[in-house]
Amino acid sequence: MIPDPASAAASGPSKLNKSSSQAETNSSGAVNNSEDESGNENRRRRGRRRKRTHKEVENVTSERAESGRGSVGKDNVCRRKRAHAEAVTLFDVISMGPSAMRAVIDGWKEAYAEDRDAALLDLVGFFVRCCGCKGVVTAEMCHAKGDRKATDKMVDELAEDSDEVAGLQSKKFLAFPWILTVTWPTHADSSEYPLIQPAPRGRRFHSELCDFVRMLVCRCRRSLLFDSYLMTALVSLLSHLSDSRVRAFRHTCTLAAVKLLSSLTDVAVSLSTSVEKSPKLQQAQRPSRHKTQAERALQKAEEVREKRGELERTMDVIFKAVFLKRYRDVHPEIRSLCVEELALWMRRYSSVFLTDTYLKYMDWMSYDKIPDVRLKCVFGLRSLYGDPVLLPELDLFTSRFKDRLISMTLDKDNEVAFQTMKLLLLISKTCEDVLSADDYELLLRLVYCSQRPLAATAGELLFFRLLGADEAAANNRDEKSQEEEAHKRQSFARLKALLEFYQNSKLHAHVVYLVDSLWDCSGGLLKDWPTITSLLLQDPHSPSPGLTREEEALLAEVALASVRQASEGPTLAGRSGAKKVMSSREKKVQLDDCTTLTQHFLTVLPHLLAKFSARWDIVASLMRIPQYFLPESPAALNTQSVSRLLADIGLVLEAHADGGVPEAASRSFLRLCAEESTWGPTARPARDSMVRGWVEHLQVLLTDSLEGSIFSADEEQTGDILVTLKKLCAFHNCHDLSRWNLFDLLSPLLPVDGGQEGAPPQVLKEVLQCLCYCVFWSLSTSGEILTSRGEAECQRRQLRVLSEASHRCLSHADHSVRQQAFLGVCDVLSAHSYQRRVWHPTSRSPLPYTPTPKLQMALLNFVCKNVFVDPDRDRQSEAGRHAEKEEEDEEMLEDLDGRRRMLAAYCKLVLRGVLDMSMAADIFTFYVKDHRDFDDIIKETVHRSRLVDKLESTRALVLSLQQLFARLERERDAGGPPPVRRGVRTLGGLKELAKRLALTFGDLVKLRECVVLIHRSGIEFVFLDFGRSAPAFLPYLSVLAEFSSKLLKPDKRTVLAYLQKHTSERAADLREERWQPLLYYRGSLLAEGDAAAAGSHGGSDRKRSGRSNPAKNKREGTKSYGPLSLAETQVGRVHCLSPSFYLVILGSTSTRREREALVKRRRPTQPTVDARSPCDDEDAVEVEI
Repeated sequence: MIPDPASAAASGPSKLNKSSSQAETNSSGAVNNSEDESGNENRRRRGRRRKRTHKEVENVTSERAESGRGSVGKDNVCRRKRAHAEAVTLFDVISMGPSAMRAVIDGWKEAYAEDRDAALLDLVGFFVRCCGCKGVVTAEMCHAKGDRKATDKMVDELAEDSDEVAGLQSKKFLAFPWILTVTWPTHADSSEYPLIQPAPRGRRFHSELCDFVRMLVCRCRRSLLFDSYLMTALVSLLSHLSDSRVRAFRHTCTLAAVKLLSSLTDVAVSLSTSVEKSPKLQQAQRPSRHKTQAERALQKAEEVREKRGELERTMDVIFKAVFLKRYRDVHPEIRSLCVEELALWMRRYSSVFLTDTYLKYMDWMSYDKIPDVRLKCVFGLRSLYGDPVLLPELDLFTSRFKDRLISMTLDKDNEVAFQTMKLLLLISKTCEDVLSADDYELLLRLVYCSQRPLAATAGELLFFRLLGADEAAANNRDEKSQEEEAHKRQSFARLKALLEFYQNSKLHAHVVYLVDSLWDCSGGLLKDWPTITSLLLQDPHSPSPGLTREEEALLAEVALASVRQASEGPTLAGRSGAKKVMSSREKKVQLDDCTTLTQHFLTVLPHLLAKFSARWDIVASLMRIPQYFLPESPAALNTQSVSRLLADIGLVLEAHADGGVPEAASRSFLRLCAEESTWGPTARPARDSMVRGWVEHLQVLLTDSLEGSIFSADEEQTGDILVTLKKLCAFHNCHDLSRWNLFDLLSPLLPVDGGQEGAPPQVLKEVLQCLCYCVFWSLSTSGEILTSRGEAECQRRQLRVLSEASHRCLSHADHSVRQQAFLGVCDVLSAHSYQRRVWHPTSRSPLPYTPTPKLQMALLNFVCKNVFVDPDRDRQSEAGRHAEKEEEDEEMLEDLDGRRRMLAAYCKLVLRGVLDMSMAADIFTFYVKDHRDFDDIIKETVHRSRLVDKLESTRALVLSLQQLFARLERERDAGGPPPVRRGVRTLGGLKELAKRLALTFGDLVKLRECVVLIHRSGIEFVFLDFGRSAPAFLPYLSVLAEFSSKLLKPDKRTVLAYLQKHTSERAADLREERWQPLLYYRGSLLAEGDAAAAGSHGGSDRKRSGRSNPAKNKREGTKSYGPLSLAETQVGRVHCLSPSFYLVILGSTSTRREREALVKRRRPTQPTVDARSPCDDEDAVEVEI
């Protein structure tokens, strides 16, 4: 709020003189403003502001300009209008635009010329109002007192104070020549002030405040800016307020101070320019005729130097008083503000600020823990390195702190890493020989990172570092050659450099990510498919340098990756940050690229396949290119090219059955045989012809190899059968081959009972895979419900045969066969689950297939034995291979991936209802031990099972805990060392498992019934057949206590009553050690404040924290849930508990009448069962057990 002197300054010169005379006659020199007067003044100003528009302020400005040319009377009228504009207050005018702001600042300047104390106090009130403080500002003039000791005493008492009785808090600070006191209500929230208002109001106020400070300096640059009285008071005000403990003062005044310094740098730069021009002006003056002018020029230059020196001293004071304290402020917004303005000072006034003294703060701020501060630091450095004039001053900084910049490319914040890479790219372009070869090696590896913006910037650096140099060399070499030949040589050199970089990086199988990183900066090179194919088709005997075998295979992968990028765009698995929505221009470019690549490769691809038909590694890449052809391309009408391509693909398939060649051909045929494609009528007969030939050949081989149920083929026939099966499996994965009845053809190869010799493991694996595809296609084409009984019986027979064969293969000696059998039967049963769900007895379709109990148990045992493998066993098996470390790591990752797929397949059977929910109980027991490898799968299974049936899921969870506890008890009773077993081995591990399972309960209102079920089942499990002695499973209560925190308060009382129902009449003396779990569990069911006291007796290893409430303890008495003797219950320590608990406390020592009276006093209302009711009232909801 602006006090009376400010309003006096706004109301005219007479009021200003009056206010000044009052200030002089006042013995204390104080300028005070009461709250009532300030409120009335604010209401008057708001009323005037509503009537005044922006247009009126502009009219006042224009009238002021005209009054300079008019009479004295007009000048007085203009002064009164400007005074009326000033009455809007400085704080109100900042939202009225630049013209109104300029008019009010000019009026304030005139008021300052007449009464500087009142005008200065008006400016003080403006900054206080900007901080969001609606309190009162009072000023005490320290120079009006002659006593020096009194003045020193007042300065020493500058501090923040608060008066809790009056509800006020105040801040005293020195703004020479005053000691200002700002008083505001204590209940005012300092976290809400104009700068942090919700957008866009906060951003608008930020820009308006910055504009006001800039315009204030701009309008006062020729006069008041060099007034020591004004600048001393203003700098003192901002420095003291920026050092306040109140965030609003600190943030707002820090912004004003740094913006003031930024505006002063602009004035200092203009003065420096004048000083630099003065020698030239002096030389231009002729001494003989203009001696006086020369002296004036010298005097003016000296005055400009003095003004510049004064400004530099003021800037130094602001820097030391504000920046040095606030650049490490606790709030990141203030720190980012400081580092942003520091970069601006260095760029604008480099002669003073661009030194090592100030640059060190940029490096220090790069270690800030908040990403926004580090980001502002990077932005500031980018602005400095972007100016070529400033580069010589940055050499020392670059050499000393480049290691930190390189490390910031691995920042955990993606935006910071991306902007840092752009900074290093700028440094690489502007500063030669700054980054070493090792530095480039670290930076260029980021082309394979998961963030596409960072990878694309690293690709730009790669293009500039390696490929750009080759381009310049090629241009110098081929200045006089033809344009096409020069382009060809340039592309060859750049592709050669790209292949060398990929080979030297030693990161295989990442060509797609490399191409994606280079796509934005070198898309023209990667889309130059004629040059790439001509380089592949180059004659090895030509005189020009060719490619090696490794480079040819790598170039084929680059061609495939570029085709995929042009067809699908920058969408890669494992890489984020790409644009998800394409613009119309990008869609048009993509369509043109697809048309171009279809037209080119449709004619060139047959030649490439013919040349490299013996190279499976190159052919596997080339045969994937037809997947990205555009069916609507005009080149699709060329059936001759399509027929030749299909013929060459068939020849390649006859020669290769490994290395992904059949899979690539199958997917390419899927694209070519599509219904909407133009070349479908040509491609489908070619596909059917190939498949028919393979089936007939396989029938001949199996007729010779099978004698009844015994496989008797030799090695050559077995290899031929295996090759044919691989081709059929690859095509059956993408195409429906049901017309050839492969299931009946291959089912004789499955193992049968009786111990006959079966097919080799490689053949058996392919047979199982192919039979799974047959069942998949049968389920896919049959629909939801089978109305034909013949089709239903055939499908049921196929499912039964495959399930029984897979059951037998689960115990096969070969691991790959066991894994394929398990995954195959799980996937088939999961696909069949939909028909099981929609089937109804009233339908005419037969009953769907249901797996037998033996098969279900076999699947569970297989998961427990083959998925959750001991780490020791893994290390022993890996150490026995005697392979290199990299190969061992790769094999371990592949093995872990296979185990994760098996676990996910089994969990899908549980979630889709194929297996009972209780079959997941054993899976839940591994939630802690295998937390690192399988935690996400088990946790997702728990959550999704609750969506299916939350009660059945809870019963499975309870079953897992109870079975595990019972097994631990049996091992403890047996004595001796515990056997080596996977999973939980101790009671502490079981409690850790319960704790982690309890964390999966999120919405306690929706899942309250489930939590109550856990406690009810646990109590029944412990106190089953309970007599006088302690139950054998009593320690299970310490495990059950981990779920007590998930109970709502009404449910805790209900569960506690249910517990006392089992223990009230038969419990012995609870001071015995064996009853400690019961006491611990009972304490966990009480209020949250009581659980900490009960936890000290229960032996819980959970860390409990919290402050006790003295008032609450005084009302409820001292709580202790340790062993209670019967004598203690008679003292009268009655707690606010459920009625059942009062019965237990009173026990047999109280009379029946006393117990009934106590229960009657504490009896709640009628309990209800409503899980959807709110739980704000503790007695509102009860759950019956």
